[in-house]
Amino acid sequence: MFLAASIVVFVIYFANVILGAFASSAFLGDVGEMLVLFVATILFVAAILKKEADRNQETDS
Repeated sequence: MFLAASIVVFVIYFANVILGAFASSAFLGDVGEMLVLFVATILFVAAILKKEADRNQETDS
């Protein structure tokens, strides 16, 4: 779930960058881009930590 959410948020960031570069119509400002990328990073880290915890629980059992 966290990984899928991270991908969705990163696609929003990537779409904003592409629109800003090619169409000059970015829908997020600098602070918005930073916050979206930050959220994508946090969600990705949460997904990795959850996967690692699940793997460790599986090997401990």
